[in-house]
Amino acid sequence: MVQDSAHDLAHLDRVWLSCQHISQGERAGNPRVLLAGSYLHDLINIPKNSENRAHASSLSAEAAALHLDSLGYDESEIQATQHAIEAHSFSAGILPRSIDALILRDADRLDALGAVGIARTFSVAGAMRRTLYHPEDPFACSRDLDDYKYSIDHWKVKLLVLAQGLATPTGQAIGQVRVQRMVSFLEGFAEEIGCELPDAWRQD
Repeated sequence: MVQDSAHDLAHLDRVWLSCQHISQGERAGNPRVLLAGSYLHDLINIPKNSENRAHASSLSAEAAALHLDSLGYDESEIQATQHAIEAHSFSAGILPRSIDALILRDADRLDALGAVGIARTFSVAGAMRRTLYHPEDPFACSRDLDDYKYSIDHWKVKLLVLAQGLATPTGQAIGQVRVQRMVSFLEGFAEEIGCELPDAWRQD
């Protein structure tokens, strides 16, 4: 597995923690499937800027089967875990067909939000050598967003709307709190670079 600070063991621990919170809140989910999915969903980690990124979750699901078998998972559990792993990915676009898949997907997406999400954003930006923001137009008021070049643009392109795609009520509630933390950060960020945060970047 390719290691980076946004997809390391600590990320897996956080996904498992969020899976437990969501599962408890929804009173649903198979703990064994969620545990395995949490720790194996990034077994094959392809860089975000790779043209093969969308295949990472399917490759991880395939690679997970051998580990699950050795851990004593039966065939139905293996298939359930593989589907949850396949469907967790934003870029893969695979529709979750089980509550376990929905929970794992929500938990993984939640890790891109809030205080940890802020830290991950800039960690990935540094690794990919992206500029923090456009110096003349930080919030793309008069230009097209370009999150391949500017880290802050990625917030508007994906992160600030990510919570809208969360499937479980518990995940949605957690996501709303975390998005507001990010908006508060952006307000301070805007002030420190001498501008105001546009209303379009705020979440109702």
